[in-house]
Amino acid sequence: MEKLFPTLNLISSINNSKLNVNQTPMRVDAINSDDKTVSFMDTVKGMANDLNETVNAPDKLMEGMLAGDGTDIHDVINSINKAEISVTVATQVLTKIVQAYDKIMQIQV
Repeated sequence: MEKLFPTLNLISSINNSKLNVNQTPMRVDAINSDDKTVSFMDTVKGMANDLNETVNAPDKLMEGMLAGDGTDIHDVINSINKAEISVTVATQVLTKIVQAYDKIMQIQV
């Protein structure tokens, strides 16, 4: 009788990722590290630069697709969706930061 189902080796097809449970969590590494701490301003600047790159990525992909470099329309659409979500999250984070600042300013000393 012939086998109807192929034999799969699933363990060998699993790639290591950031979600690998054998690794120490990133936040624990950050706590244990002796590196110079990054200022809040540097963190915000880095996040703004990342947001800017994410928002500009769809334009670059669209130009590449129109130039015929092999970029797929699905990649462009996914990049647009990623940019939209990034802007939404950034707006919500900014709103929370402003609300926290307002609450701090209302504290009487």
